[in-house]
Amino acid sequence: MKIPPAVRCASALLTIVVLALAHVAASHAVAAERFELPPETATFKPGPGVEAVKAQCLVCHSAEYVSTQPRLPRAFWKANVQKMKEKFGAPIPADQVDTLVEYLATTYGAPEKKP
Repeated sequence: MKIPPAVRCASALLTIVVLALAHVAASHAVAAERFELPPETATFKPGPGVEAVKAQCLVCHSAEYVSTQPRLPRAFWKANVQKMKEKFGAPIPADQVDTLVEYLATTYGAPEKKP
């Protein structure tokens, strides 16, 4: 049986396309680069609650990120810790929220105004 030239051409073209796609897919799989982040050099300031902050906050944030936030009041830090827990799903135990807020507000927050 003789295969018509149009069918042979379509078959050849399909083969080329499939091979090209396979080549692109394989090159992307091989080209996936691994990279390493630079070592963390910033640290949290010492103080009561720093170990809880390291355990909870460093899961997503660097110490440098926290230290570069504006010096805002306690209400800001409380709202942010609650947002991380409730909106972003941070696995912060309920009994550690006040410890985190206290540390962040005292160490990185705005000085409290005295009445």
